[in-house]
Amino acid sequence: MSNDTVDLKKRAFLTRASQTLGAVAVCGAAVPLVKYLTPGQEAKMSSMPVEFDLTDLSPGDQRTVLWRGKPIWVIRRTLDQVSILDKANPNLSDPNSDIEQQPSYAKNPYRSLRPDILVLVGLCTHLGCAPTFRPEPKAIDEQWPGGFFCSCHGSKFDLAGRVYKGVPAPTNLEVPPYYFKNDQVLVIGAHQP
Repeated sequence: MSNDTVDLKKRAFLTRASQTLGAVAVCGAAVPLVKYLTPGQEAKMSSMPVEFDLTDLSPGDQRTVLWRGKPIWVIRRTLDQVSILDKANPNLSDPNSDIEQQPSYAKNPYRSLRPDILVLVGLCTHLGCAPTFRPEPKAIDEQWPGGFFCSCHGSKFDLAGRVYKGVPAPTNLEVPPYYFKNDQVLVIGAHQP
């Protein structure tokens, strides 16, 4: 056999061996990558719906629940608070909730399934600050009927989370998906099954 002769059997063996080792290396690199990109148990749990018991929520009270790492406000409005919602309409940027910041079932004057229970994402739509619940009239100024005030940049929202005209926030507060499991249990993070 001369030096110019190529051993095709040896070449084929080396080619198959290289391809096999390459495939093993790719799989070896892919397994940790896929494991890294797969959400962990904590991430899966944080996106699951959250149940909230309304039993201890009195008229005028607000509670905060975490869902997907965001504060969700649950507020039981009083009859007086519900009755004044229409009065703010001329001063609101989007009184009819035409910009989609809520599920279709909350596109009404109350922005909720039930007039007494309001469920909102507690983050200002301007830069994500946390507004404060200021339900008492005249708490912010003489014309203040009650609502939410973002002290970061002065955005104001009524008691349905609708944004006032002339403030930095561009849209109403977001309404997350939710439904009532029964009269006293609210499920946040899912639509009615």
